[in-house]
Amino acid sequence: MSEPNTSCAAFQAVAAIDPGAVAVRSIGGAQSLTWGEYAQQVRAVAGGLAALGIGRGDTVALMMSNRVEFYPLEVGAQHAGATSFSVYNTLSPEQLGYVFANAGNRIVFCEADFVDRIRAAGVPIETIVCVDRAVPGTLSVAQLTSLARSDFDFEATWGAVDPSDIVTLCYTSGTTGNPKGVEITHASLAFECRAYASVMPIEFGDRITSYLPTAHMADRVTALYLQEFFGTQITVVPDRTQLPAALVDVRPTIWGAVPRVWEKLKAGVEFAVAAETDPARKAALDWALEVAGRKAAAQLAGAPLDDAQAAEWAKADALVLSGLRAKLGLDQLKWALSGAAPIPAQTLGFFFGLGIPISEVWGMSELTCVASVSPPQLARLGTVGTLLPGLESRIAPDGEFLVRGPLLMRAYRKEPDKTAEALDADGWLHTGDIITEDEHGYLRVVDRKKELIINAAGKNMSPANIENTLKASTPLIGALATIGDARSYNTALIVLDAESAQPYAAHHDLPDASAAALAADKGVIADIAAGIAAGNAHLSRVEQIKRFTILPTFWEPGGDEITLTMKLRRTPIARKYAGEIERMYSPELAEGVHEPAAGAHP
Repeated sequence: MSEPNTSCAAFQAVAAIDPGAVAVRSIGGAQSLTWGEYAQQVRAVAGGLAALGIGRGDTVALMMSNRVEFYPLEVGAQHAGATSFSVYNTLSPEQLGYVFANAGNRIVFCEADFVDRIRAAGVPIETIVCVDRAVPGTLSVAQLTSLARSDFDFEATWGAVDPSDIVTLCYTSGTTGNPKGVEITHASLAFECRAYASVMPIEFGDRITSYLPTAHMADRVTALYLQEFFGTQITVVPDRTQLPAALVDVRPTIWGAVPRVWEKLKAGVEFAVAAETDPARKAALDWALEVAGRKAAAQLAGAPLDDAQAAEWAKADALVLSGLRAKLGLDQLKWALSGAAPIPAQTLGFFFGLGIPISEVWGMSELTCVASVSPPQLARLGTVGTLLPGLESRIAPDGEFLVRGPLLMRAYRKEPDKTAEALDADGWLHTGDIITEDEHGYLRVVDRKKELIINAAGKNMSPANIENTLKASTPLIGALATIGDARSYNTALIVLDAESAQPYAAHHDLPDASAAALAADKGVIADIAAGIAAGNAHLSRVEQIKRFTILPTFWEPGGDEITLTMKLRRTPIARKYAGEIERMYSPELAEGVHEPAAGAHP
């Protein structure tokens, strides 16, 4: 191959393009690394790891917030020949123990706050390297790099890395049981990055933020690995509450988000417009959003704007919408994407109307992240685009989508039986997703095969479709679990959005923003009821939610109810809230159980 076929070779090529350019930075740029500095630190880290006996076949774990120091450590481990991977910062000692034992890592790079938890995991870790402050019994990064031998052959070490070597492990946050360690090779990663960039162009100096946990495959690919292959500039966002400020600071040229982040941005725009006090400005904003809404509706319906409508949108764009994009920090985007979970079509339409076309992607860790996407000019709202070049697919008799191609995982680490269940003898990955494909190759995700609801009348329904439709109707809903399997009608357990609680309480002069207080507040109940009613209008009668309960709690990622990647743990939810569920099916409307109703505007 004429192109670099390992992440190490790719990094070395892009680091030489412009050594003085900034590669990684903090918000505002107070801390930064040029490509030249980055490359020097990668060499030093690889030398230190080699002195500790870390090389090809070894694994290196990282546990830290999104920070500038992460990148030379991760990439340095790759150059030592090791498999480098991140763990979620929220893991308990028991969960860390399982992951470390499965991965077999002898070393962890971490922040000082995580040392006690790592030690409590019960797995013998030979070396802990702290990136921020000294902790007894650990090394600093400077101490690690000082161990490098004078005769360490850096070029030969990274040059010996083979495309078939495992570049990383991604631990799936399964909805049941322990996570599985997905083994990704350098060859699969190189194919993923190049195939993706052939559809969504990336060039040296493109700007992006890193705000998802670095253990999330979406962050690893869009930030870390695309940087290694194409030379993007990353701005790290250690706390997601800093994301709005980061976007304005960075003005990214390429950017992606999970659906909940897009929904937050949408709610922020709508709240700002609703709260505008200047009458003239309020009128202009309302007019522009109405025009944007017409463009969105046309796109969702698959109908082009007529000349008059197009001219009015262009006027609204020049006078108002371009300013809204700039206020969001999304005015210099070449492309935007949404992935990791289905996104409501109304949310995609909203941003399309603002002049921010979003390409929805589909994939999974077992496919090295992204497997389908379409460029913005060819994207069809409600689909996840078409398969990346070089992949093939087929649909099994039960509707399950199967994929084959160079970006498939090698295996689940130390789990041959589960690997055999996922990868069949002909090389097809059984994705577990029900996906339809139209005559042009555009894919529509229906749901996970094992999560489809079959009601008492035998009707098959997608809970994810129901939930996304309803969540699009009110930003107050943080999570929603549809109940209806073997039932005569559908109900929903609703959890309020923790980040919206305080602003909502302040805006409505409520003294208590706790989950319990808001769940019992008549205004909140009315707004949720109105939102459910609005969402139901977009669903078939059999799919509609007839009753709902607002739970007096917030669901935390990694808890009993949702995974670290925000997927619902449906079986544990049904078990934990069995009492609340049965109350929703009582013949009489029970206390705390509500019905959708048009009322206060959500």
